[in-house]
Amino acid sequence: MASICIDGFNLALAKGSGIATYGQNLLINAREIGLGTQALYGPPAPRRASNVVNETALTDAERPPEKLNRKKKMQRFSDTYMSRFGREAHAILPSGEVIWPSRGGGRPAVDRFWAAQNLFQTANRCFAAYSKETPVRFEATTDAPAPDVMHWTATLPLYAQGAPNIYTIHDLIPLRLPHTTMDDKAVYMKLCQAVAARADHIAVVSETTRQDVIRLLGVSEDRVTNTYQAVHLPTALTERSQAEVELELEGVFNLGWKGYFLHFGAIEPKKNLGRIVEAYLASGSKTPLVIIGGRAWLDEGETALLNQVKRDGGPSADRIRQYEYMPFSMLISLIRGAKATLFPSLYEGFGLPVLESMALSTAVLTSTGGSLPEVAGDAAVVVDPYDVQAITRGIQALDADEALRAELETRGLAQAGKFTPEAYQARLRALYAKVGLATT
Repeated sequence: MASICIDGFNLALAKGSGIATYGQNLLINAREIGLGTQALYGPPAPRRASNVVNETALTDAERPPEKLNRKKKMQRFSDTYMSRFGREAHAILPSGEVIWPSRGGGRPAVDRFWAAQNLFQTANRCFAAYSKETPVRFEATTDAPAPDVMHWTATLPLYAQGAPNIYTIHDLIPLRLPHTTMDDKAVYMKLCQAVAARADHIAVVSETTRQDVIRLLGVSEDRVTNTYQAVHLPTALTERSQAEVELELEGVFNLGWKGYFLHFGAIEPKKNLGRIVEAYLASGSKTPLVIIGGRAWLDEGETALLNQVKRDGGPSADRIRQYEYMPFSMLISLIRGAKATLFPSLYEGFGLPVLESMALSTAVLTSTGGSLPEVAGDAAVVVDPYDVQAITRGIQALDADEALRAELETRGLAQAGKFTPEAYQARLRALYAKVGLATT
């Protein structure tokens, strides 16, 4: 059976990420088209003799950064310098003994893991210091053959030796909206150019990003394939009765069915939380606003008004609920029960919250930023993300017009149908065929 391997750079994050969700879904759908699946990790722990201990290193608890003495600093310098000459990854078989946390999405749907200690951190340091990518060699055996294709789910300064390398570029936001990220833009551009030159093929998740890659990185059109994304929502959650979800929302949050607005996503400038809060307050709505998202970077400007309202107190503060994190099962319930999801992001490479909300029969307010119109189609209220008054009018319309919400819910389900697993699998077959990988 032919196989693909993806990187575990985002899969290893304790709280997950949009790219981690992409990776989990990619593995699930790759299996559906008849491919074996593998994942490459870079755990901090060294290789041990025990397969079980090596597997625990892939999902171990996070620890505070280690303070480096002079000897360890010299070792890190040596590791960084030598990274350009290659790293070897050893195989780890799923033991069935290690219980993976559901918080990060659970154990990925893989037949085999690979690991190389501190792979991603060392490779990133090597590229930043020397502009050199890190080659990876798989210690293949009869029982653990190397993957046929390496599919990197992010722009990483790594490549697999002896196999085609596909890279997914989700967006080029550090170049399009530099004020929203803390990346070193010169290093980021150099990395993107290196990936574009190295890749046997590039995958993207929207036509917007495809055009950005072609235009900004000078990649020929035939080397970039748009696969879009699919949303994977467990039936155990989506088929729960409305009555059961209503009871949960009332008991846990004291919220009524379709009785609140919802915004979810990391708190960073592109998510536009500052304008969402301003527009919500200006709308005069008495419908509560639930905000779910952990602090990411450059969040001070996004939370300034919200923090001021919380400090001042009063009715407005009481109507806004903020949670840093929400278990996935409870997030699904909150999406299902929301009057509308508010997601007028400044720019997105895809915009999974829009698709998830539509698939769960919830009305959506989104924006003209990046790929969001592609995902939303005619099934959402679409506004200029920089226009607070337009966002305000959108909130007021969704708050007052039940018929509008019902229409958007119906259209949303139809629009979400364009991003089914079956449609995604067909696009994956086409993608892998371009590097000579046969699927069923």
